[in-house]
Amino acid sequence: MANMIGVGVFTTTGYMVSALQSSPTILLAWLVGGCAAICGALSYAELGAAIPRNGGEYQLLSRIYHPLLGFLAGWIALVVGFAAPLAFYAHVFGDYVSQLVPISPLLAGIGLIVVFAMIHSVSVGQGVLVHSLATVLKLVLILLFVVVGFSRGDPARLAGEHGVSLSSTVFQSAFAVQLVYVSFSYSGWNAAAYLLGEFRDPQRDVARCVLWGTGVVTVLYIALNAAFLVSAPPEELAGRDDVARVAATHLLGTTGETLVTGLIAIGLMSTVSANLMTGPRVYEAMGTHHSRLSFLSIRRSGGGPFAAIALQSSLAIAMLLSAKFETLISFIGVTLSLSAATTVFGLFLLRIREPQLHRPYRVWGYPVTPLVFLMLEGWMITHTLVQRPVAAAWTAATLIVGVVLYLLCGEGHSRPVAMTGEPE
Repeated sequence: MANMIGVGVFTTTGYMVSALQSSPTILLAWLVGGCAAICGALSYAELGAAIPRNGGEYQLLSRIYHPLLGFLAGWIALVVGFAAPLAFYAHVFGDYVSQLVPISPLLAGIGLIVVFAMIHSVSVGQGVLVHSLATVLKLVLILLFVVVGFSRGDPARLAGEHGVSLSSTVFQSAFAVQLVYVSFSYSGWNAAAYLLGEFRDPQRDVARCVLWGTGVVTVLYIALNAAFLVSAPPEELAGRDDVARVAATHLLGTTGETLVTGLIAIGLMSTVSANLMTGPRVYEAMGTHHSRLSFLSIRRSGGGPFAAIALQSSLAIAMLLSAKFETLISFIGVTLSLSAATTVFGLFLLRIREPQLHRPYRVWGYPVTPLVFLMLEGWMITHTLVQRPVAAAWTAATLIVGVVLYLLCGEGHSRPVAMTGEPE
């Protein structure tokens, strides 16, 4: 839950209001996104239980397919999974903080990245308390929004707009494209699969963790978005990346706006901290297998992989200085979905190729569960690539650069990835 609940749910609904123009359709998109996250997380749970190693998709795809795909997954994790979201989080943080104190939003965002990069480089444990407290504040904020929104808002706004039916919007490409924003907000659903080596009883606990964690977040997301939609007229929410602030202003005036702005800014600090704590571990794993990337695995005593942290932070700052963030979210969503779909498809390959592989956990509802995930992701990816050519171009360019980097530091300069199912 802590990995999933980030800034996306507080910002992306404005884009969805502009595109879908239907409150029921928006809420349905959040439900579909939650179902996809559950199906994907259950599938990842089986793969992670069978191959419990650090490194996420980098290790899984190297093991199932080929080291090239694993390398591409690690490259995607660097650019798309962590650096691009980090840039977006810093952008929104700067926007919110500038409403409270007279500071440049850009300067505030860059400062946030630099401060937490230094903290996690020097000491691994410094950001944990801030992360935990801020996550609790985010949960409290969501519950308060839901209660206040429905007590002071206009529930009639959820009935749907005149002349816009649910069926007329769900089967259009716009709905599939908007699922990109939803998937961005649900990112983190695969976190439990990265920790399977630490579970005492993976067969019992993983499914319970995934279903409860993702299920609760899905309910919270639907309730929060319903509260946003009843709080303010749709024309005031449309196209805004600060819908939480707009809704709070309508509900509680300037006092509510200030309170929400401060809480979201604090929550963003924990999100940035978690991003800089998690992402560099993937590149660190790549550095242990590729001699030309070995600098990424260098650590200080008691600290994190500072070269990997510096690399991710530098890329994020570059994106912060140059990116258009609506396009950036589309790019993040479609590229991560492509990586996740490739990983889940590997579940079928591994079942066929290695039926005797020890699997402490087997996905519930196989083969329906992974097939539902693949169909939803395929539908979303296809329509997004057609409707958002700029995001498609960014995705293609990212993959091409990844292939070039692999050729430069891959086969001839790598140490083999372990192929056993034991933790490294």
